Amino acid sequence: MDLNNNTVRILFGSLLVFSFFHTSAGASDEWYTQGNFAPVRRIEFRVANTLDFDRVNAQVIISRKDFPSPDLHEMWVTVVDPALPPYEGPSEELLRVQGGHQLRAEANGHAIFHQMDDLDKDGIWDELFFQIDIKANTEKAIYIYLGENIRGWNRHFTHANIGSYARHQMPFWESENVGWKIWFANAVDVYAKRKPVLMSQHMYMDNLDGYGVSAINNDWGSDIQSVAGSFGGGAICLFEDPDNPGVVSLPRYTPAKLESAPKSFWNAGQISDTRYAYEVIVNGPVRSIIKIKGMNWNTGAGFYEYEQYYTAFAKQSYTTSRVIFTTFSPEKPDVKMCAGFRKKPAENYFLQEGGIIISSGPEAIRDPENIDDRKEHKVDFIGTALIVKDAYNPEYQFVSGFKGNHTFKISPPANNSFEFLLSSAWSEGAVYNNKGDFVDYIRKTSLEYNSPLRPRFIRIQDK
Repeated sequence: MDLNNNTVRILFGSLLVFSFFHTSAGASDEWYTQGNFAPVRRIEFRVANTLDFDRVNAQVIISRKDFPSPDLHEMWVTVVDPALPPYEGPSEELLRVQGGHQLRAEANGHAIFHQMDDLDKDGIWDELFFQIDIKANTEKAIYIYLGENIRGWNRHFTHANIGSYARHQMPFWESENVGWKIWFANAVDVYAKRKPVLMSQHMYMDNLDGYGVSAINNDWGSDIQSVAGSFGGGAICLFEDPDNPGVVSLPRYTPAKLESAPKSFWNAGQISDTRYAYEVIVNGPVRSIIKIKGMNWNTGAGFYEYEQYYTAFAKQSYTTSRVIFTTFSPEKPDVKMCAGFRKKPAENYFLQEGGIIISSGPEAIRDPENIDDRKEHKVDFIGTALIVKDAYNPEYQFVSGFKGNHTFKISPPANNSFEFLLSSAWSEGAVYNNKGDFVDYIRKTSLEYNSPLRPRFIRIQDK
């Protein structure tokens, strides 16, 4: 084992920080093997759950700048949880189907799905991402084994892409429980599944009506969010007038748009008004990221441009969003940033506590075009939630305009960037399909969102 002085200092500091936790879970002197893959070098990281409940499918992100060996090809990294039971190995029948890249029999832990994501598209990975289960108030060891390993198919639990949907370029991103898409440029549509499944590729490739896809496959569910002239399932805005605290500016409601087509839900021309560009940053298997650029946003009281990253996560019913205002030029002082969503039309439950907003109620689902005599499909429960991190000191504000929306105001941080989380569920889904379960999920998610797992490098070992 090679330990330089800096590594010793890091290890000693880590032991002090984690001394109050239960015994480290899974730390092992036994080395992982898989078939004939018997690595001789590994990196140990540890993560600590400071919360009083078990975390399931919790996100772990290791930045390349924090990685002791940053110059690595994807096929030289195997992430192993030593506490998980090893895979027994494939049957002969499975090998015939999956071939040489099939995972083989393991010893001393189990390889977990991971991604080495190039976020800035310079050809070099920026973040190693994976998910783990970790008990309450415990510390857990994770090993990253180095050495060429071409085995291990990664099933996708998330998906993201951009499709031409009814002659309209649109981003889609989804987990197996919930999906999101952008029809009206800046406001999110939501579609929910009856069973865990990825299905947006069918919607955009076959151009299927989101309200009618269940007629083809009942598991695919339905669109559950009406947007029109509202915030929909989630949108950003600006509070530019302190004297009118409920008045907001939206990217697709600008002086240029109102002059050209006052009743339209769309922006005016792409040169004269706000315009948008979409990019797939990551497409699975365990997280997928869409980037939205909003450009040339002239509110009449300021000029703004932004980048927005929406991320879907495996086994979760939420998407996170990071907003970066690359241009923030208000003409008045005290402008506030904002995130919000449309109040449920038959809201019978509302919760606002800290950085959480939840709105839910029964709802009738049908294509808003009303082109035929199909009856509305009545759903007992549809819930939407917004979480803004406590660090941003969110301030609740109801916006009565734009069909009624629940929002949080945020004072612009020094870097003009903030983060929030959106979640939806419905009574026909496989999880969180009632008000109680959904509220519990959001409260738990809020605690996790405000306390991300922070991996700590411990050591590099040679066998």
